[in-house]
This record gives sequence, C-alpha cells and structure tokens, in this order.
Amino acid sequence: MAFIKKKASEIVAVEERKRTREIPDLIASLEDENPMARRWAARDLGDCPEAASALVDRLKREQVVSVREVILTALIRIGSATAVEGLAECLRSENAALRNEAVETMKQLPDETAHIMHRLLADPDADLRIFAVNILESLRYAEVEAWLIEVITKDPEVNVCATAVDLLSEVGTQQAVDALVGLKARFEAELYIQFASDLALKRILGGR
Repeated sequence: MAFIKKKASEIVAVEERKRTREIPDLIASLEDENPMARRWAARDLGDCPEAASALVDRLKREQVVSVREVILTALIRIGSATAVEGLAECLRSENAALRNEAVETMKQLPDETAHIMHRLLADPDADLRIFAVNILESLRYAEVEAWLIEVITKDPEVNVCATAVDLLSEVGTQQAVDALVGLKARFEAELYIQFASDLALKRILGGR
C-alpha cells in the first residue's frame, strides 16, 4: 500500500493542535495563514464566550467557506449578546454569502436574537429590515405577529412590507386583519401587495 505524503503545512497544523493553548493563543491562531489552524482555533473557541468578538472579526474577513462554517458553529455555541450583535453587523456586509450565513445563524439563536429584533426592524436600512423579517420566520414567540403588524402598518418600503405580509400569511390571526386592510389601502397600486394581503386575509378569515 502506498503512503500519502502529508504537506508540510498539514504536519505543522497537526503538531500545533496537540499543544495546550490559552485563549490568547487560540485568538492569535485565527489569523494563521493555514486554514486548518484557523478551523481548529475557531472550534476550540466555541467554549470561550470572551472570544465572541474575535470570532466575529475573523468571520467578516474569512474567505474559506469551511472556516466560516466552524466560526458560525462556535458563535452558536457561545450564544451570547456579543455573538448576536456581531452577527447582526454582518447583515450590513456587501458579501451576500456572509449576509445569508448570518441570517441562518441568528435563526439558530432565537432567544438571543429576539432581544434585538425590535431594533433591527426599525433600522434605517431597508435591506436589513428585510433580513430581520426573514429571521422572524424562525422565532416562535407571541410577539412575532405584533412585530409583523407593526411592520406592515408603519414601514414605508413596499419590499419590506411584502416580505412581512408573506410571513403573516403563515402566522397571522384575526388581530392582523385591520392592518392587512390598511396595507392594501396604503399600497393600492402595488399588485403583489394586493395579492399577498388578500391571500393572508383569506387564510385568516377562512380558518385556513
């Protein structure tokens, strides 16, 4: 049987992994040129809440998908306010993949994300408000319907309201009826708003 010769960088990374490293060493390894070393560091830092900021900082710059995946998993394990705030910052990134990863990760932290949801829904950036509505899909709280009603009542952007009314079609109750009727009046020239609102009203009033 032929033996596969390991690359020198892999050997160095394996030897480094065997050492007992303190948190500062692990954080420093997030900047290692070897992706394997960065992955191991991120994995180990998942048990260190104080490393959340460093993980988020690396996440914003990390180009290797497998490393980003481990960082996101570490942030889920940490699940702190700092981790969630950092993920929320990623929603403003020009990198579409990073934005989507942040949305999906925040869905895995419903309790922590709920604390900042009202602020996200009021953000000046309409795109960020849309991302926030998408995150609401996974938050099974009584407040979700109230948040969505507030969006379709007050948000000036038709695309934000369209995203919210789609979700109201799934979770809306009789409490949303007046807001849906008002939404139709506010955007009477928008065909999709008329269609989606009518669909939501039909499901609510028709008992699904």
